[in-house]
Amino acid sequence: MRTVEILSGGEWVTTGEWIDVHDPADVRTPVARVPALAAKDVTRAYDHAERGFAVWKRTSPFERARIMTDAARLIRERAAAIAADVTAENGKTLAEARGETLKAADFLEYYAGLARQGYGTLLHDVRPDHRTHTQREPIGVILVISPWNDPLITPARKLAPLLAAGNAAVFKPATETPLSGLHFARALHDAGLPAGVLNVVTGRTAEIEEALLDDPRIVGITFTGSNSVGNRIRRRLADRNVRFQGELGGKNASVVLADADLPAAAKAVVAAAFGQAGQRCTATSRVIVERPVYEEFTRLLVAEVETLKVGPGADPATTLCPLSSPRQRDSVLADIGRAVEQGATVLTGGGADTEGERAHGCYVQPTVLAGVIPETAVWREEVFGPVLAVREVDDFASAVEAVNDSGFGLAAAVFTRDLACAYRFADEAECGQVAVNTTTTGWDVHLPFGGFRDSGTAYKEQGDEVVRFSTRVKTVAVHFGAPEPTRA
Repeated sequence: MRTVEILSGGEWVTTGEWIDVHDPADVRTPVARVPALAAKDVTRAYDHAERGFAVWKRTSPFERARIMTDAARLIRERAAAIAADVTAENGKTLAEARGETLKAADFLEYYAGLARQGYGTLLHDVRPDHRTHTQREPIGVILVISPWNDPLITPARKLAPLLAAGNAAVFKPATETPLSGLHFARALHDAGLPAGVLNVVTGRTAEIEEALLDDPRIVGITFTGSNSVGNRIRRRLADRNVRFQGELGGKNASVVLADADLPAAAKAVVAAAFGQAGQRCTATSRVIVERPVYEEFTRLLVAEVETLKVGPGADPATTLCPLSSPRQRDSVLADIGRAVEQGATVLTGGGADTEGERAHGCYVQPTVLAGVIPETAVWREEVFGPVLAVREVDDFASAVEAVNDSGFGLAAAVFTRDLACAYRFADEAECGQVAVNTTTTGWDVHLPFGGFRDSGTAYKEQGDEVVRFSTRVKTVAVHFGAPEPTRA
């Protein structure tokens, strides 16, 4: 079993306590261990970040860009080893892990470029002989909390823009998947990131939560995870001047209209629903089908699902990986069981996959459920696994109503050949990401990302929108004419 150190204050350090990291393809033996920090270690990380920020905010944006570009190059050079660790600790296929690794490098390169751009606006001033402008400045020490489902790309999505803007960070990866984020930190460290600018905290949340969330030097928290945890953090910050960026849950819907290319729609929906075993915040989990094509589309959908090959992520033949942990597997199986109790019909799948060596892993069969109604829990609540619920509706208006009948608002898609319906759907779907004839999953680094309603906060991720979270705006007026008269 490999022992992995964490980065704090520019040094790679360990402690006396450890957390084991398991491969969800076979949970019998740990694959690595990372330090289980104590509260005092977390406070020390904030000490380092405070000093790192003092250096980094004065570092030339061109030097920041150079370091980030070099880090991106290192990630690409190390892609095979990094992807292997993503698969080992998360379970996703090697193809998915490699895609995540290269996308992490993309984030560094994109925000390295953004760091070199202008950072303010020249404004008209009503007074003669005045020039007024705005300038963006970093806000300080930001806490980054990332989830287990995308253990490398989410840290990259969060850390790259805030570092490009001149902030420092304390980074808490998910306890189940710390190795991927540590690869990201190592690339930045090896590229020359000054000591203290990025500090990684691994540990059991219950033991370090107070030190992690209550440090007075925190000026912002960016979090991806469940609504219950996100809302608890938000309430904890209610009386503090701390920004909160939350990317929370989703119950994403794909609409299939009667005029759609049904085979293409079935393939796209399966890709969106079952990639990473459905463990994506943008995964399609609801399918709304116009009545005239419901039977045909459902047949095509089930046939496409049944071509998926369940297996360990390290097997190149695998197209459906295990879930990330025994707890997650058991939660998804419980959701399926409850759906059946509430009247749903299993069209395919519906249980754990325990055949052969899969008996020691966290496998769930890809599942399609029919016979659901709006009140069925599986239609309304996030499952976060390889489970897809299908409903039929009468027409376009009913489909949009069904999409919007949710507390969430992250992503939705429509499949149609009618351009008018496509644009109407884009206007009427109450969510942050809308797709037409393609999947609901996340897109490129320069495209703003985030949801409405309970799916997230007003601060978007990705693109240039994200700089609103990690910068503040200062307005500067300069009088360059004759001295103004002194007033008594």
